[in-house]
Amino acid sequence: PVWKTNLINHINEEPLVAELLDNGNFVLRYSNRKSFLWQSFDYPTDTLLPGMKLGWDRTKNLNKTLTSWASLYDPSSGNYDFEIENWKVSHGLITNTGQPEFRTDLSYSNLVNIAETEEEISHSLNITTNVSSISILQLTSAGALRLTELIGGEKRTLFYFPNDRCDYYNSCGENSYCNTSNNCECMAGFQWGGQYAWGLTKSRQICVRKSQLSCHEKEFKKIRNMKLP
Repeated sequence: PVWKTNLINHINEEPLVAELLDNGNFVLRYSNRKSFLWQSFDYPTDTLLPGMKLGWDRTKNLNKTLTSWASLYDPSSGNYDFEIENWKVSHGLITNTGQPEFRTDLSYSNLVNIAETEEEISHSLNITTNVSSISILQLTSAGALRLTELIGGEKRTLFYFPNDRCDYYNSCGENSYCNTSNNCECMAGFQWGGQYAWGLTKSRQICVRKSQLSCHEKEFKKIRNMKLP
């Protein structure tokens, strides 16, 4: 067997039906019931369709995430995952082999419905009333999040993340920040100095102290033109 369900203990004398719904959800149910024994929407691959949810389903003890393809033509699991991170306000997190790469920003939050209840913490696509179009959110094999609108045979990209180098997690390194021009700057009291190993053959400069910390000054420094993570 290549694949099978774990529902064998729940099957009784009622006829069991497998059905592909109009929204793309593949379900198993008893023929005389509308509730599902199993549904593919609970186990996403690399694409989120309207009606699907990502995040934590506490009633089923499921954490629904997107996993990228290994390459453009290889549908086996790749290195990137998109999951819902549960902080005070939940947001999306893209990881590469478990390490954080990107966190979503406000532009992403405006495109999805966010539900935070005792039963679930979920993100889902806004349901459109336009039957001639459909929107899908995909985690590409390169680790990017792309929202595409399909109208007939045409595609239109509505959202693409990341947009620039500052969207990368910890892009500038310690004691520094990304400005609104997408450049890295050292914080007050620091300057570009030592080298930080980046990969096997590359290194980059890091921000080091100009002088030893005195611990006598008690004030906060205001940082302007900072691009928020």
